[in-house]
Amino acid sequence: MDQFSGCTISPQKCNCFEKLTPEETRELNEHCVTVQYSKGEVICKQGSFANNVMYMEHGLAKVVMQNGSNTLVLRIIPDGNLFGLSPLNEENNVYQYSTVAYVDCEVKLINIQHFRQLIRQNAAFAKEVINILSANSLQIYGRFFCLTHKQSYGRLADILLCLSDRVFKSPEFDLPITRKDLAELSGMSPETIARMLTKFNDEALIQLEGKAVKLLDVEKLRRISEIG
Repeated sequence: MDQFSGCTISPQKCNCFEKLTPEETRELNEHCVTVQYSKGEVICKQGSFANNVMYMEHGLAKVVMQNGSNTLVLRIIPDGNLFGLSPLNEENNVYQYSTVAYVDCEVKLINIQHFRQLIRQNAAFAKEVINILSANSLQIYGRFFCLTHKQSYGRLADILLCLSDRVFKSPEFDLPITRKDLAELSGMSPETIARMLTKFNDEALIQLEGKAVKLLDVEKLRRISEIG
């Protein structure tokens, strides 16, 4: 998928820790802790004071912005991704969004002051973090384009391809989120999502059996995604 896809997951993987020296790696491990979060639990809350940058060891979570009863899903966080990076700007000391666990998650919390210090002292590490921030921005721009310009079938095709390509790396997977979650991701109602999934199934684009999903016609799904 190209950078203008509505995929909710950035293609940029976290390689920044590979740029640390053995001594920096040891110091980093002294300034982090691994925490278990249950399905539905808030990992970080919009507006709360930012003490940590976070790294998803295992699990799947959503990043959301909230305004009263309105909620917008910005992206999904799978294994091997950094998040909570907005407070790296020292003039911004709060999280600009919330992160909520879709499934049980294992998250490494890294002291933000130490993370900033690593950025200042290690140029290769800083470059990788900048690459992640840049890729995240492009992904969010693409998501806004999807939500504002694509029709419902294009949005659903985007999400299914996104999960297949960037989370499960397979055309067959067990859907870890509910129909309500899919509706939230695509800006549609749960009833519309259920009807469209049935239509995709009837047209042999996908095969649905409970939570099990198999993409049968990936090329046609990509065309639906492209034309919106």
